[in-house]
Amino acid sequence: MNRYLYDGTADGLLSAIAWILEEEPDPEQVALAERQDTLFEDGFFIGTDTTQAEDLFFRLRKQAPDAAHTLYSFMLAEKEEMESSLLHYLALAFIHGDKVNGYLTHPSVRDIVAVAKKAGRELHRMKGLLRFEKLQDGAYLAKMEPDHNIIHPLAWHFSRRLRAQHWFLYDVRRRTAARWNQGTLQFGTIEQFTAPALSDDEKKVQALWQAFFKTIAIPDRKNPRLQKSNMPMKYWKYLTEKQEE
Repeated sequence: MNRYLYDGTADGLLSAIAWILEEEPDPEQVALAERQDTLFEDGFFIGTDTTQAEDLFFRLRKQAPDAAHTLYSFMLAEKEEMESSLLHYLALAFIHGDKVNGYLTHPSVRDIVAVAKKAGRELHRMKGLLRFEKLQDGAYLAKMEPDHNIIHPLAWHFSRRLRAQHWFLYDVRRRTAARWNQGTLQFGTIEQFTAPALSDDEKKVQALWQAFFKTIAIPDRKNPRLQKSNMPMKYWKYLTEKQEE
């Protein structure tokens, strides 16, 4: 079995897969892994070609849009040691089109689809669970610690829905941020984050919301298991209504 290596980047992964699909007659007999720079590492290194990576994605989106969406969601998960599975999945996708997502008896398809669905579910969930807080300067800030690297699609989602506001998204775990201001969306890294002061209006609104949340609760119908199922505890840290429990 031939073994190939890439540089660990997303573009590197996709361009390596594109190269293998072009050069190898049977990609399912090929292994792909991130280069570790060890002395006795076995494998042929494939350099990164961003144009080739983009071309692979656009060709897939044209031939199999559902598979392209699965690929995009999988990349958000930043899952390690699944490069060979992704290679085999894409090889099948270019042969069978969107039918590939139904071939769940194939281990690579099953694994890639499962990871992609988890990332997609979290993205969908965060669209409803994200809480924006108004700061003293009038801007809004939402903090989060998602399992998957979903800040880009999440920011694009809110750029269409909160166009008139000036807001920030901050991924605490990855120290990455998105900023929307005057029709421009920017992304960057924040090495050291200091929580800015909330506006007085925001403090009043949060107090009212917490009081409302407690008032509408019916003690006899409290169901912690169902609540945790619909709103997992890992997200409670940044939910206004859960901060005083």
